Amino acid sequence: MNVFPYTDDRNKRYHSWNYALRQEFGDKIFKVVIDGGFDCPNRDGTVAHGGCTFCSVSGSGDMILAPEDPLPVQFYKEIDRMHQKWPHVNQYIVYFQNFTNTHAPLHEIKERFEQVINLPGVVGLSIGTRPDCLPDDVVEYLAELNQRLYLWVELGLQTTFESTSKVINRAHDYQTYVEGVEKLRKHNIQVCTHLINGLPGETTEMMLENVRRTIIDTDIQGIKLHLLHLMRNTRMIRDYHQGKLQLLSRETYVDIICRQLEMIPQEIVIHRLTGDAPRETLIGPMWSLKKWETLNAIDQKMQKRDTFQGKYDIRQGGHYASNSLAF
Repeated sequence: MNVFPYTDDRNKRYHSWNYALRQEFGDKIFKVVIDGGFDCPNRDGTVAHGGCTFCSVSGSGDMILAPEDPLPVQFYKEIDRMHQKWPHVNQYIVYFQNFTNTHAPLHEIKERFEQVINLPGVVGLSIGTRPDCLPDDVVEYLAELNQRLYLWVELGLQTTFESTSKVINRAHDYQTYVEGVEKLRKHNIQVCTHLINGLPGETTEMMLENVRRTIIDTDIQGIKLHLLHLMRNTRMIRDYHQGKLQLLSRETYVDIICRQLEMIPQEIVIHRLTGDAPRETLIGPMWSLKKWETLNAIDQKMQKRDTFQGKYDIRQGGHYASNSLAF
């Protein structure tokens, strides 16, 4: 019997996104990924050029089915594909995923979001953005949406270390992220933070510290832990060829994830523990293409260690080995 309180699956020892949605809506929910047609301030010259060094030309939207189509058409194509596997699901959260989905004048943001809000079965929105793209008028609109439907704002942080941010050309600092979360939480908007494991130069201790800072410094409700994918036609290839980037093995990645989960309070929703990348553009790690094998390995490792999310809850004074870190 699994004693972890936030699951109805005896093999899960963490608070999964799937479980959280079932608790909220009473059934399985599709998260429908679409391309909102936004750009990124780190690409168009607003704050920098070239984008983050790990980012592909699609801005992390490589798996979107029909990015050039109008938003409602994208929506229907995506759910038609999903219904081939789960024909009875009829509730959807629309996910504006790639690039920066609050990087536009407010009237453009409204026009795009409102196109999908009233589509049949849509019960919520998940909006991927950057913490430096949350002007007051946009946050006020997000607060209005939060009263109308189920809402998450997903903030790309990736790392808490300024040295790494410079290497990957993130073009905003950690304090900007902290202030961005504060602006959203004033309106009770749920925040999910994205972190990447395996960035150039980051040790296991630094990856653990990324989680610690994020949990301690900000009031977040969800977290996405990504594996770094090295993609073709990205600036990060240069780091790889110069020996500045070592791709993680699956064994190492699974161990890091388990240690990170032990630190995260149990009520925080784990939106993701790995990621997807197209085979034709992925340089490595190639083991990441077998996503379910990785997720199963995490479950097995947690069971073998007899551990669970929040076992060493850092908000409750939990400890992990960080004494060797140089801040």
